[in-house]
Amino acid sequence: MKTLVVYTSQTGFTRKYAQWIAERTGADLFHVKDVQKKDNSFFGGYEAIVFAGWLMAEKESKVNWFLDRVSGWKDKRLAVVAVGASPIGNPQVEKALNAMLNDEQKAYIETFYCQGGLNYEKMNVAARLMMKAFANSLKNSKNEESRKMGEIFGQSCDFSDQKYIEPVLAYLQREMSA
Repeated sequence: MKTLVVYTSQTGFTRKYAQWIAERTGADLFHVKDVQKKDNSFFGGYEAIVFAGWLMAEKESKVNWFLDRVSGWKDKRLAVVAVGASPIGNPQVEKALNAMLNDEQKAYIETFYCQGGLNYEKMNVAARLMMKAFANSLKNSKNEESRKMGEIFGQSCDFSDQKYIEPVLAYLQREMSA
């Protein structure tokens, strides 16, 4: 299946996942800024298109670039991969993934989450300040688990693992239903 992986990454975790998906599927890999002005003829030769972006404050970066185009791609295998620092199974992540697509889009686009990490040195100032404030609020929580998460999120960390792309790969390899 001829596959395209398009990504945006602020600190490198999403780029890493996009590269892993592209390597494992033999996909073409592009940063969103390199394809955002391409017309539909560019995308026409692909049977599957994966968009990967980073998740922060329950929003995925640049996902609207992808979602604004998908109505013309319903004949393709479509996936959105969100990458963030929150653990797999976090209810806030599930809420963000569920809110990302409208009901019609949910019928033909699959969403996935891969735990990445935090790299404060590569974050822009606004993102760094927001994450530090979030980590501090967690550290001051009455909930012990939240305090532990605050300690983890208070510094750079890397939880990325190729095992998180397995559901994406399985989706891309599944037979298309007629």
